[in-house]
Amino acid sequence: MVAPLKVGIAGLGTVGAEVVRLIETQARVLAGRSGRGIRVVAVTARSKAKKRSLDLRDVEWARDPMALATHPGIDCFVELIGGAGDPALSAVEAALNAGKSVVTANKALLAKHGLKLAKAAEKHGGALNFEAAVGAAIPVIKTLREGLAGTGINRVYGILNGTCNYILTRMEQEGLSFGECLKDAQRLGYAEADPSFDVDGHDTAQKLAILASLAFGTKVAQSAVYVEGISSIAPEDLRAAADLGYRVKLLGVAVRTAMGIEQRVHPTMVPKSSSIAQVMGVTNAVTIDGEGIPPITLVGPGAGGAATASAVVADIADVARGIRANPFGRPILHLRDTKKAPMERHEGGYYIRLLARDFPGTAAAIATRLAEQKISIESIVQRHPNGGAAPANGKAVPVPVILITYATHEDAVRRALAAVQRDKVISGRPQVIRIEKN
Repeated sequence: MVAPLKVGIAGLGTVGAEVVRLIETQARVLAGRSGRGIRVVAVTARSKAKKRSLDLRDVEWARDPMALATHPGIDCFVELIGGAGDPALSAVEAALNAGKSVVTANKALLAKHGLKLAKAAEKHGGALNFEAAVGAAIPVIKTLREGLAGTGINRVYGILNGTCNYILTRMEQEGLSFGECLKDAQRLGYAEADPSFDVDGHDTAQKLAILASLAFGTKVAQSAVYVEGISSIAPEDLRAAADLGYRVKLLGVAVRTAMGIEQRVHPTMVPKSSSIAQVMGVTNAVTIDGEGIPPITLVGPGAGGAATASAVVADIADVARGIRANPFGRPILHLRDTKKAPMERHEGGYYIRLLARDFPGTAAAIATRLAEQKISIESIVQRHPNGGAAPANGKAVPVPVILITYATHEDAVRRALAAVQRDKVISGRPQVIRIEKN
């Protein structure tokens, strides 16, 4: 009879407590699928006295994460502490160096130290599993690392942050401002008191760095990701997108180009007909474009205790089965260096919203500057305030002008708009949103 897999869990917050419950309630199913039992034998947390509605009478309490990681009685160390540094980093390193397998949901740790940790796992023979780090219950890690091992990947992109998707959904459906939606998201617990990590795009960037490594065989490097957040998006952009057949999403995009692997996070217009455009609220989604197959879109809950714990337990079950996949899909020596792709080289379509001064020659000046950079316009929409009626005070009111370009380079767009601003034919700063085609 095969001995049960002995698990130690560091962190008994919402996710950690749910992992303990799942292992207990699904014990028979897990044993049947894994070929052996799975038991939680030791835990550690900041407070032993906290009420958790868990029966831990037969479970040993370790004094700290490092003691648990090096505990001789565990086979698999589950890190659910969070953070890119200690104690999570030291504990995970210690467990791997001791030949134990590690399961983690810690995207920050992997984005910063993933290469070093993968080396330790490879050297000492333990598994390093992290399905829950990206997309929670969405099995995108396993899909890229194992399910599509024989398929060349051209592009992987997705909605990787539920907070941002919730805000953009509310803005679109209710015509609310970014600030109004953010306050509501904080009230409902979808956004933190300090929401900058989410709304400025950094959470998505960490997840994208992990996906890019799996998809393209590059070393994990969050510093290689270009990042923009969603705070500049206004209700008028979402209305214009809807009129033009698009929807605005914060996307993380990693794509193979002639210049290398481009990794970027920014607000993006996607066609309403695309699968990713249908994903609303706090839901996450990832689309994978592979050679010789239609795009694959995985959709599901990207956060939450139950969803994250489900992915953690699935990783533990893989350890019990004896599966030892290369953490990032390839041996460490085969992972290539990557660097930040200059966004000025990005090629694609653009949405541009200008507040044009209602003077003779304004339209001609804008058209001239675009033509100088060889930018072709697919469509142009001009919305006169008050339906074109003269303002009551007799003063000219800036006219919103919306342009959709054909594919062009970002540096051309930036040069053209800088020239338009110097010509003083527009008010304020132009709004620019990149377009991602199917």
